[in-house]
Amino acid sequence: MSIQQSAAIAKPQTLPEDITSPRAKLVYLYLDVTEVATVEDLQGCLDMKKIDLLSVLNSLTSAGHVESDDGTYAVTA
Repeated sequence: MSIQQSAAIAKPQTLPEDITSPRAKLVYLYLDVTEVATVEDLQGCLDMKKIDLLSVLNSLTSAGHVESDDGTYAVTA
């Protein structure tokens, strides 16, 4: 199944209200739909620079919305 197919099937949860940055929303929703991704996955699919992604992921992790495990990121349950 391709990413496009899984994105069409999966339905994202409600976006937390305290996520206001468009980039943070994009990353959060991508992780919510795909369930888990690496920085490289995010870079390739979202066409964002690594430095920007790391900043967004750090903010989302600090806020408790995303967790990191062995180089992968996922939305917290």
